[in-house]
Amino acid sequence: MYDETHLPEPSMKIALALAALSALLPGLAAAQDYGTRTGTTPDLIFTLRGGVAVTPDYFGSDDYSPGPDFGFSLGYLRLPGGVSFGSPDPLFEPEGLGLRGSFRYVKDRDEEGGALSGLDDIDATVELGLGLGYNTRNFGAFADLRHGIGGHESFVGELGADLRVQPTDRMEVTLGPRVLIGSDDYADTYFGISDKEAGRSAFSAYDADGGVLSAGLELGMSYALTDDWGVEGAVTWDRLTGDAKDSPIVEAGDRDQYGIRIGITRQITLDF
Repeated sequence: MYDETHLPEPSMKIALALAALSALLPGLAAAQDYGTRTGTTPDLIFTLRGGVAVTPDYFGSDDYSPGPDFGFSLGYLRLPGGVSFGSPDPLFEPEGLGLRGSFRYVKDRDEEGGALSGLDDIDATVELGLGLGYNTRNFGAFADLRHGIGGHESFVGELGADLRVQPTDRMEVTLGPRVLIGSDDYADTYFGISDKEAGRSAFSAYDADGGVLSAGLELGMSYALTDDWGVEGAVTWDRLTGDAKDSPIVEAGDRDQYGIRIGITRQITLDF
């Protein structure tokens, strides 16, 4: 049961409500302005990214191979009752604190006859979640929480920040740190080795606990071809840490993980 002495005072409740409202006001104002100019306001705008990425064959591998790359970002959502998030205007530059969607695709691990022969295969995973982001024209920071569907069904968190440079009106270059935090289940899925796996492989049993599992940098670039189409790419470096670093899988491979991706983006607008 809740102790009333620990509940926020009325003034605190009002302050929290005003803070939440202030995070929505820029998007609401932009939506009204866009609707006035165009005569319509859509219900949902999101951007899909599809392309190719070269990444380690598995977490901790020192071998690399190309594979598909997917991305998703939410630009605008209008809920019943007039509440909305983001802005329908492609020229709108979000600033301040606000909600954001979070997505990551993790490819499968199939090691029949490979370096991890004897270990369990892991299906591809789609991670979906939400986060908080803070943006200015030249700086951005975020904290995301995602849950996996597929190969792992665990929680992961990601922290990051970016310095932003706009060489032209259509191009943006970003650079900043990334930190990945995984639950115990997540760490054990990709870095742990069960007794059964140890008995049929060359690895010793290992129980991996969660925590900060990697830290690194991301250099990104995006270019808007039109209001709807664009090109986006990134180069990443991550160093495995904590129980991930000490895993026999990583000790037999490389704790430094690199990646490069490039893809086409398409903004999709829906009016229900």
